Amino acid sequence: MKAAVVSVFDEPPRYGDFPDPVAARGDELVVDVVAAALHPRVRSQANGSHYTSTGELPLVPGIDAVVRDAKGKLYYALLDDTTLGTMAQRTIIEKDRSVALPKDADPVTVAAAINPVMSSWVALRHRIHFKRGSSVLILGATGSAGRMAIQVARRFGANEVIGAGRDPQRLEELTALGADRVLTLDQLDQAGDVDVVIDYVWGEPTAKGMVDLITHRRDRGKELTWIQIGSMAGPSAEIPSAVLRSSRTQIVGSGIGSVEGRDFRAEIAEIAKAIIKGAFDVRTQTIPLSDVATAWTQPLDGDKRIVFLP
Repeated sequence: MKAAVVSVFDEPPRYGDFPDPVAARGDELVVDVVAAALHPRVRSQANGSHYTSTGELPLVPGIDAVVRDAKGKLYYALLDDTTLGTMAQRTIIEKDRSVALPKDADPVTVAAAINPVMSSWVALRHRIHFKRGSSVLILGATGSAGRMAIQVARRFGANEVIGAGRDPQRLEELTALGADRVLTLDQLDQAGDVDVVIDYVWGEPTAKGMVDLITHRRDRGKELTWIQIGSMAGPSAEIPSAVLRSSRTQIVGSGIGSVEGRDFRAEIAEIAKAIIKGAFDVRTQTIPLSDVATAWTQPLDGDKRIVFLP
């Protein structure tokens, strides 16, 4: 079969031949891939930089997809770490990690949206005790996951949602998604006494922004929960110890390892249902899988998720 194949970590995947999958256990199914999205997590998987990487090559990247079984039924499937991902004509899925989709579901929309929606959805449901009426600040709000986080926070009953990012023009678009206010990353001193920060940025902007936000809080004794999900600006952030000692701030991570796999799986059906009903603004760009090498290196359009069609 044809697939996007990673042979070395410092080059983009190449379209080529890969062995056909063979199910080895009774809970596995060989399926046709209909649509597979290029998430940031997939990029780090393909370059070996993700913290779950085993370094095993060659591999087919891809952590989820909309797939079709031998009877023509559509599923959304979430894959465990494997060298046979979803960026291929066929792959192997586990029955208990897939959700059946209705016939009228748009495979591209579902493939593009579940992963970015899931990042904030699972964080607010399983990493903290999120209270309705909370105020939420989202760092990296102009990206695909950040845009979804605005909509998730509003769906879960946030009283105020603030979107923060680098580009003032793109920030202005976020009010239509439910953001009450927008700030650039150097304006976090104006965020006020927010309850929760969802952080897709990390790196130097978070290090500076956390200081700015905390030192300008009116009530330092009010609890602040900082959820670290992504690291678009860098893998590390130098946080001054005094900032943490002088405020009721707790930093928690949300991702593979900090959230049980069963908790991710438990949310998939509800997330898929909401996406199919049009609850989220989903922006996509479809590309033939045969063009994977070119697409991999093209400039990113942050609010659109690339979806490969095998």
